[in-house]
Amino acid sequence: MKTYRTIQGDTWDIIAYHVYETQGREKRLDALLESNPEYREYVIFPAGIILEIPEIDNTISESLPPWKR
Repeated sequence: MKTYRTIQGDTWDIIAYHVYETQGREKRLDALLESNPEYREYVIFPAGIILEIPEIDNTISESLPPWKR
């Protein structure tokens, strides 16, 4: 599993934006929260916390309407 070391001022959505390279990537912060429950109380991170970065399945279903793909 990959890890990410926080820098002063990081937030969950900023971290998700940086570590996931897909469209809507900041919306993936739920996976980060699930993998790092001990840090849920943080809104703004101090420097030096090591977070686990889970792999996310980026498969898009063809059965979804175009506006949801």
